[in-house]
Amino acid sequence: MKLPDKVYDILKFLAQIVLPAISTLYLALAGIWNLPFGEQISGTIMAIDTFLGVLLGISSAQYNKSLNSENK
Repeated sequence: MKLPDKVYDILKFLAQIVLPAISTLYLALAGIWNLPFGEQISGTIMAIDTFLGVLLGISSAQYNKSLNSENK
């Protein structure tokens, strides 16, 4: 699974910045404003984020492997 550079960069930004920030924000606001399902929603976002991180790690490893095989 090799992702185009632009797609990889967008997904990496989402996984490293956006999703953790949204998860933390909702969990904090749920506690302050008694919003529903704070832990469940935050946990779901973090599970999606973890899954995305794994996919990006696999893509990155395959990309690096292909670079190393081209340089030999």
